[in-house]
Amino acid sequence: MSEQKTKQVKISVRNLVEFILRSGDINTSGRGVRDPEAMQLGSKLHRKIQKRMGTNYDAEVAMSLSTMIPYDDTELELIVEGRADGVLHNSEEEQTKTTIDEIKGIYMDLEYLKEPIGVHKAQVMCYAYIYALQHEEDWISIRLSYINMETELMKYFNETFSLVELKHWFEHLVHQYAKWAIWEMKWAEQRNQSIAEVNFPFEYRKGQKKLVSGVYQSIKREKKLFIEAPTGVGKTISTVFPTVKAMGEGCVKKIFYLTAKTITRTVASNTFRLLQDKGMHLKVITITAKEKICCQEKVMCNPDVCERAKGHFDRVNDAIFDLLTNENEISRELVEEYATKHMVCPFEMGLDVTMWCDCVICDYNYVFDPNVYLKRFFMQDKKMDYVFLIDEAHNLVDRAREMYSARLVKEDFLTVKKILKNQSGKLLSRLDSCNSELLKMKKEQEEFQVIGDIAGLVMRLMRLVSEFDEFLQTAEDFEDKDTVMNLYFDVHHFLNMFENMDELYEIYTDYTPEKEFRVTLQCMDPANNLKACLARGRSAIFFSATLLPIQYYKEQLSGDKDDYEIYVESSFDPAKRLIAIASDVSTKYTRRNETEYAKIIEYIYEVCSSKVGNYLVFFPSYSYMQTIYDTIALYRNLEFSKMEIILQSNQMTEWEKEAFLEAFEENPSQSKIGFCVMGGIFSEGIDLKEDRLIGTIIVGPGIPMVCNERELFREYYQKKMHRGFDYAYLYNGMNKVLQSAGRVIRTEKDEGVILLLDDRFLQKSYQNLFPREWFPHEVVQRENIEKCLHDFWNKKE
Repeated sequence: MSEQKTKQVKISVRNLVEFILRSGDINTSGRGVRDPEAMQLGSKLHRKIQKRMGTNYDAEVAMSLSTMIPYDDTELELIVEGRADGVLHNSEEEQTKTTIDEIKGIYMDLEYLKEPIGVHKAQVMCYAYIYALQHEEDWISIRLSYINMETELMKYFNETFSLVELKHWFEHLVHQYAKWAIWEMKWAEQRNQSIAEVNFPFEYRKGQKKLVSGVYQSIKREKKLFIEAPTGVGKTISTVFPTVKAMGEGCVKKIFYLTAKTITRTVASNTFRLLQDKGMHLKVITITAKEKICCQEKVMCNPDVCERAKGHFDRVNDAIFDLLTNENEISRELVEEYATKHMVCPFEMGLDVTMWCDCVICDYNYVFDPNVYLKRFFMQDKKMDYVFLIDEAHNLVDRAREMYSARLVKEDFLTVKKILKNQSGKLLSRLDSCNSELLKMKKEQEEFQVIGDIAGLVMRLMRLVSEFDEFLQTAEDFEDKDTVMNLYFDVHHFLNMFENMDELYEIYTDYTPEKEFRVTLQCMDPANNLKACLARGRSAIFFSATLLPIQYYKEQLSGDKDDYEIYVESSFDPAKRLIAIASDVSTKYTRRNETEYAKIIEYIYEVCSSKVGNYLVFFPSYSYMQTIYDTIALYRNLEFSKMEIILQSNQMTEWEKEAFLEAFEENPSQSKIGFCVMGGIFSEGIDLKEDRLIGTIIVGPGIPMVCNERELFREYYQKKMHRGFDYAYLYNGMNKVLQSAGRVIRTEKDEGVILLLDDRFLQKSYQNLFPREWFPHEVVQRENIEKCLHDFWNKKE
């Protein structure tokens, strides 16, 4: 018989009961009591209730219990801890000395709540057992205090238990959890041992060892790190490897690898697979969006429509344990396979699996978006040993501004009112009230106007949400319900953002292209919001090939003065690339004419005819791209007929994207030219190595079009930083340029041309944003571009 080992595990009361005792269906047809966000009572309301409970009521009582559980060949010391909302010391007339109180806020009408919700009751029963055991009370009472979030009306459920009853119930509960705790401990031992035995899987490139060390030290010291590293340095392996090493040493509990695009998630997944192939035991999962992984044609999480939704929570824990004990690299296909085997929802199962994985690869939304973030990790706003690896971090600025902004369109209220015309009269009245307020604002405002006070609208929206919540508790499915729910969620998000608004926001009204009136809460600077999210982890590593100027990105992405920054020098041989700037062409709006178009076409021809190969041309917009493409047909003297031109189209499907890239084959017999748009799907994240791409032409500096919103940013940052144009236009445009140019130099074996078509690239303000490896560069005109290209391609070894 093997000697038993004693292991210690801590878990909160809430997490314990919500994991082991969950049961029933998935049902998101309305905002029901299963919604965990609806269960979270606002802290102010919570404290308000506790304060009025009297002197015999102790609020926020911390409790902890250590219990020994023999399981398999291990003696588990499970420490269950939490904080009871209240301990009520009863009078002598009461049946028991003590009542443990648990307060829960819900949106539903309390009239429909006939009994306490199971996991809530289990939570307070845990506290009751701990308290009764430690205070030697043979009998103890519990109370569930439910409060309606809008009306503040309350409803109570009381029950009394003997210590013997609670002891039997509690021991059964923790024994069920022991299986999971023991598995997790054994896996961590196996994982950490394997991590210790693996070294960096490649010979270090120039600057790469410094990068790896910088990531490791930042994690150890609990700092944020901003990395500007050229393409080809190996940013992904250089950030993943030291983070995994820190995990093996016990510094990191979980790694979140965050990306903006699907293709970069694939790169991350391949990097973790490489480490697994080298001998590291890692459980890695990539979160797939619900729309992509749902097994139904239309996403409807309703037990009446989806058989997997019915009883999902009764089966999902078995499905998770089956998957975890048999697989390490947990792909979308594996999640779908095990979900089918156990007849559960693959999306919800995948989210649950993240709790037990070492690394979660996912979109930015799952950490930063207030509507989508993974509540199982971040809802408590508690700092944990998480590390956030943020790939292509330049994308996060605009994405974060979007996440923390909110917008409502007046016409949406009328549309929903028509859909619900035979439903709730009260709800129709609230919709009409909101529409009337928006109509009043519309009459008072200009085409575009920054405003200060929307208190009247907010009050009407709050009343609408309250009526909406009550309606959705009992509403059956009806036609166009998706449209109704979209407005419901938009209003909720608007109110949430309004509550969090500070001086980093502006409120404005304007019109959609269809002349629909709208009001927007615009996040001008996302730093404070991002900082609150990043505070939930130990360290954050921001990395990109284009974090210039790095101080701008540090400021926008919540960096502090004492956070670290690294600029990694390129390992690429400068003799293998030609960077040229055309001084005799302009893409300014005032200079867009046939003469300039002719120059651009001649440059494209010269580059793509200088050597047979694959080329990408990046344009500032689809319309500009189409204009050049249409004009090329007029140039009979330029032999474009010997070249193939393919165009990026707007809203391409995954299959169309793949087909576009697959057209760029190795060793082409004729030059192939891809016309693309800067900032689009082909301007970053694609990997056309060696002769699959030998040249990139950038048409213009990528400056965004002037519009009301951009001008709002310009004015805001002109007042705040005296650099309005830079913040609103220049940095955004040059980032697109740098990303587009980065497509051509991917590996040490690559060789290629980068041509910048616009005389503005010669200005100091633009060249200050050039990466170091762009110096020196050539300045060319149409008269000498042919010779310049000839000399580059025909240079001696």
